Amino acid sequence: MTTTNVPIIKKLLLIFLIIAGLIFAKDFLMPIFIGGILATLFIPLSNFLEKKQINKGLAAFICLLSLLMIFGSIIFLVSWKISELINDAELLKEKAIDFGTHLQEYIFNHLGISLEKQSQILQSEQPSISSIMQFTLSSLSYLITNVILVLAYFFFLLYYRGHFKAFFLKLTATQQRGEMSQILSKATNVSQQYLLGMSKMIVCLWLMYGVGFSILGVKNALFFAVLCGLLEIVPFVGNITGTSLTVLVTGLHGASLSLLGGIVLTYAIVQFIQGWILEPLILGPQVKINPLFTIIALVLGELLWGISGIILAIPITAILKIVCDHIESLKPYGFLIGELESEKTESALLKKLKARFFS
Repeated sequence: MTTTNVPIIKKLLLIFLIIAGLIFAKDFLMPIFIGGILATLFIPLSNFLEKKQINKGLAAFICLLSLLMIFGSIIFLVSWKISELINDAELLKEKAIDFGTHLQEYIFNHLGISLEKQSQILQSEQPSISSIMQFTLSSLSYLITNVILVLAYFFFLLYYRGHFKAFFLKLTATQQRGEMSQILSKATNVSQQYLLGMSKMIVCLWLMYGVGFSILGVKNALFFAVLCGLLEIVPFVGNITGTSLTVLVTGLHGASLSLLGGIVLTYAIVQFIQGWILEPLILGPQVKINPLFTIIALVLGELLWGISGIILAIPITAILKIVCDHIESLKPYGFLIGELESEKTESALLKKLKARFFS
């Protein structure tokens, strides 16, 4: 083995150990990452309250209550619209049964599998009620535990943020502490920018989808507008999933082809406005990762941590890019993850709009 291959092998081994650690420590790390990223969003509010001579612990608690109110409002809104959708459950059930019957007949006519054989296959694949209940209870217990942990980490990371910053500065050589402070500040800002930008984006998507679906006459238009907007937290996949569900449920209601085509057209128009106007204005270049590494980050996030990994993938990758951009030996990796220089260029119109509405 040549000496030139040793550094490469060490880097590959380090990457392997990091990935293995992320997989095995999933249950421990995932609530910390979620709580930490959410905490960065409330740092400005906590700083404001502390400047008003409010105790740091009370300020962190007020931020925690604000977070609970935000999530509670979203859950209430979604639950309210779901309750309207449930009123059509019987109609959807009848449509689904009719579709299943036609599908069975198609399979019998084209594949020669009898209806009895199809029923046997479905029954053999159907899980038992006890296994469903056991899975539901374990999932609910896991969810409640992680929610409590996220809230606890959110509070304590917000409360001890100055302590953690001092810790990282103590780890750094004296002559590099200024740069470390800058890295920590930019990593915090990019997380805030992503979360705030994504919140603004979701609200804009609610309005655009709501108006579009209402004009088309889509049944439960507001519910599907809220659904499509919330699923935007998963880039590329989320908005397609939301639109597909809208088309599917609307089709089960017996909608015409022109209405279904109108839904797809609305999706295309909203995506054009989002990609060419809203994202450059709201998110900005700091949190922009090129599409290739966006997809890679999402795939790796799903493989490592499932749905939570998908949600965390973009902000963590954006923070990683900030770190790479400030460490000389890692700058090529930050360049690789980021956008092309031509993609960062904004038109004069976008600059004027940003100065007018988002400055």
